[in-house]
Amino acid sequence: MDRIDRQLVAALTHDGRATYQELGRLVRLSSNTVADRIRRLRKDGVIRGYRAELDYGVLGRDMQIISEIRLQDTVDTAEFERGLDDVPQVISASRLTGEYNYQLRIVCANALELEGIIDRLKKHHGVRQAHSRLVLHEVPLARDRILRA
Repeated sequence: MDRIDRQLVAALTHDGRATYQELGRLVRLSSNTVADRIRRLRKDGVIRGYRAELDYGVLGRDMQIISEIRLQDTVDTAEFERGLDDVPQVISASRLTGEYNYQLRIVCANALELEGIIDRLKKHHGVRQAHSRLVLHEVPLARDRILRA
């Protein structure tokens, strides 16, 4: 990746819907050249896709929870991961080293819904223990920071 590729990726992290013309003006290249570069960045796996950023509060899910999960010893991790599709309030999951097996990010409307989610994970998904904390707010960090490393 050269300097121009980094500028294009940085611009797309701020606005994934930017047009080739807009990006071209930013980096002083033609829209066709920008399109070729973006296609190459996608082919090389630098850009994996484009997504909408949701406001969970507007969707009625004002609470965000970080929950560390310890599985029962007999639970297959691949099966657990597949089973998370059945729990739509889990918006991200990471497998961990150390004391806990996973860290889940959960969005819900209230404590009662959270209790139901944790109970469901324990009853149907092999969770032995859940250590959960309420997220007070997200710290806004520039999405393109890694490009400066």
